[in-house]
Amino acid sequence: MADKQGAYATKASDTDFRRKWDKEEYAERAKKKDDEERERMQENEERLKQGKKPLKGKKKDLPKPTELMKRRDNDLELDKNLGKTMVVQNPGGRGPGQPGFHCETCNRTYKDSVGYLDHVNGRAHLRALGQTTRIERSTLEQVRAKIAFLRAQTKEASQAKAFDFDQRLAEIRDKELAVRAEKKAAKKAERDKARLELAQDAAAMQVDPDGMLSMMGFAGFGTSKK
Repeated sequence: MADKQGAYATKASDTDFRRKWDKEEYAERAKKKDDEERERMQENEERLKQGKKPLKGKKKDLPKPTELMKRRDNDLELDKNLGKTMVVQNPGGRGPGQPGFHCETCNRTYKDSVGYLDHVNGRAHLRALGQTTRIERSTLEQVRAKIAFLRAQTKEASQAKAFDFDQRLAEIRDKELAVRAEKKAAKKAERDKARLELAQDAAAMQVDPDGMLSMMGFAGFGTSKK
């Protein structure tokens, strides 16, 4: 009797396509996690004896901040996928394949832009980048240069606005002249049409005045006696 075959020409009892789990590896991970939890519990007991708050989880060894907070060089692009439909590659796991906003530095994913923005501006993210929450104090020369830059930018914007205003006025004026010319042409066409009809009526009166009078209803005023 021939063996049954599946859709991909494999034996029905063949399960090699299934994912294989390394039991020893996962047992080692579980043991490591239990040891870390035991150490955390012991540390929390010591902290409680000292009157300190217990730790909620394992504290990551973040690098010591070596520089002040810096301005971001790239845009976060929070609205780049607005109104788009995306195919989610990793809906049930962790990492950049999940729907939402993923922080590669901290390997965390947030469901909305508000939470993601709070994270990138928070202390933990800045600490992971090696920055503090303090801002560099500007010098007098930097303030003067910034003021001069803003003045020049404002002047350019005002000039562009004035140019746009004059251009807008010219466009409105041209539009009004076009509307007036169109109305004038329509009135002229109506007058020409009325003059043409009047001329045609006058010509018809000269050719057949009796027929024209009868058409107008004036043919029955004569007597019927003979």
